[in-house]
Amino acid sequence: MKWTDTQEIAIQLADEHPDVDPRNINFVDLRQWVMNLPEFDDDPERSGERVLEAIQLAWMDEADVDD
Repeated sequence: MKWTDTQEIAIQLADEHPDVDPRNINFVDLRQWVMNLPEFDDDPERSGERVLEAIQLAWMDEADVDD
């Protein structure tokens, strides 16, 4: 799984952290959680604010969180 696999990452984050509201996670923690996913295999330097924001938004959709 790569940084660009935002939907798959979001699904796995929702499964791994079911009690977390994705609106309240900071990007430092989000980046680390993504890198800790078992299937994740990408260069940590390829993440950036846009990628993390896309993951966070996909996670919010997955968790069905209203804006």
